[in-house]
Amino acid sequence: MRDAQLLRYARHIQLAEIDIDGQTAFMAAHVLIIGAGGLGSPAAMYLAASGVGQLTLVDDDVVELSNLQRQIMHSSAALGTNKAASGARTLNQLNPEVTVNSVAQRADDTLLKQLVSNADVVLDCTDNFATRHLINRACVRAKKPLVSGAAIRFEGQISVYDARNTSAPCYACLFPEQADFVNEPCASLGVFAPLVGVIGAMQASEALKIIGAFGQPLVGKLLTFDARNMVWQTYALSQLPDCSVCGKAV
Repeated sequence: MRDAQLLRYARHIQLAEIDIDGQTAFMAAHVLIIGAGGLGSPAAMYLAASGVGQLTLVDDDVVELSNLQRQIMHSSAALGTNKAASGARTLNQLNPEVTVNSVAQRADDTLLKQLVSNADVVLDCTDNFATRHLINRACVRAKKPLVSGAAIRFEGQISVYDARNTSAPCYACLFPEQADFVNEPCASLGVFAPLVGVIGAMQASEALKIIGAFGQPLVGKLLTFDARNMVWQTYALSQLPDCSVCGKAV
């Protein structure tokens, strides 16, 4: 590690749980972030600042004025441009040592098969059940840890689904694919700006813990946050034996 890197990441290196070995692991890691909006913005920025060696941003959407209230990776100058490309510019300015790949495509099954297999950790920062289920299936298939976050109105949630642990639940154990869940878009219901910052930053934290192999990631747990009343709650999750994605009968 060069002198400039030792200085840049000094506050990480001072932590006994991370030290030089952990920071080196960060710098060698590849994190796939699907969704470069409210959750993806803080998650990507903290991962880039932390020195994660390679980040891949996936988003086919463009920056709109209504996004700027919470999607802090984008600026007024980026209006009308693709979010993945806009995010890559921001991250390159934040930390030029990080390699940022921008993919201006919708995350379909074919694309996810390719990208998930090349990543060490996957962050689901999307806002619809269909894409979340596609991401979950790809991660279970490739046995890649998935850090999933969601936020709407004043409520947020986060969990880690790690298919490397055969007894751990996947996203479909909590939200079965066959269930008729209704998407609640923030365009119609609203979302509190700092909420996505809290959940997105926690997604970055969980990803770094997985990469550095320290602490206890949120595997088998769902953490929810009520920003109105500053209430956190933790729920235990278990694998569904008949889960259509990860169940033992599959």
